[in-house]
Amino acid sequence: MVEFIIKRTIQMVIVIFLALTAVFFLLRLSGDPATLFLPPDAPRDQIAQYREMLGFDRPLYVQYGDFLIKAIQGDFGESLRSHEDALSVVLDRIPATFQLAFSALGLSLLIAIPVGILSAHKRNTFYDRLGVGFTVLGQAIPSFWLGLLLIFFFAAVLHLLPSGGGGSIYHMILPTITLAAYSVARFARFTRSTMLDVLRKDYIRTAKASGVPMARILFRYALKNSLIPIITLVALDLGVLLGGAVITEVVFSWPGVGRLLMQSLLNRDFPIVLAGVFLIAVIYSVINFIADIAYAYVNPQIRVK
Repeated sequence: MVEFIIKRTIQMVIVIFLALTAVFFLLRLSGDPATLFLPPDAPRDQIAQYREMLGFDRPLYVQYGDFLIKAIQGDFGESLRSHEDALSVVLDRIPATFQLAFSALGLSLLIAIPVGILSAHKRNTFYDRLGVGFTVLGQAIPSFWLGLLLIFFFAAVLHLLPSGGGGSIYHMILPTITLAAYSVARFARFTRSTMLDVLRKDYIRTAKASGVPMARILFRYALKNSLIPIITLVALDLGVLLGGAVITEVVFSWPGVGRLLMQSLLNRDFPIVLAGVFLIAVIYSVINFIADIAYAYVNPQIRVK
């Protein structure tokens, strides 16, 4: 187990390093930030002076080495626009992103598990076909399109909910539904699949033959033995929700990390983007690391792979 943990730790560090390296060079290919902050008719000597002040006049490999040394120390520089510490700016937005991701995850589980159980229990019936159709629709519809539809009906037409922003529980409802839609479909389909496997087991047939109530069989025996792979999927999907909330945050003007990164990319605010990618990569890697360790603890066969 110790060897497995060490191996996964090394892999986690490599993933974070590669993510930062890729974003660093891709940002440099996007253009010179000096041309964005200075007027279009700025003289060349002023542009050169501004690039020197930002450190963009140095060779690329020197910038990269300096960036890695400072990144290890948690220093990503200052925002090119607000002149605040880049990592602090991103950390201030993390609570809003976590709030949205965890609320979407909770809503997904609240809907998906009962739907998956019902589809497995009523296999090849109307309820099963309805559940399967629901999962296909949830995975097919783009999140930005769903968000715009929700804004149109509930904000523009019915005037029941705000169209964007943050500050109250009402602002959370539409972005939570939008972000949860794909996960609901994913969890429901996976729950149905694992429940069907468990319901074919001999001990389930024995319980049915013994007259055990079906509700007890489904929730106490079948669901309990289906939870290990479901929990693993939930842990992995939490990382996906945290990293994939960018579109939802932009559509609903949610004050989270995703919207901040999108604005920073448009403004070529490199330090903010790098700090945000670093934080998302760390969170995603840690969540996957915990899921791997928990799964390896439960299933020892995983350790030898």
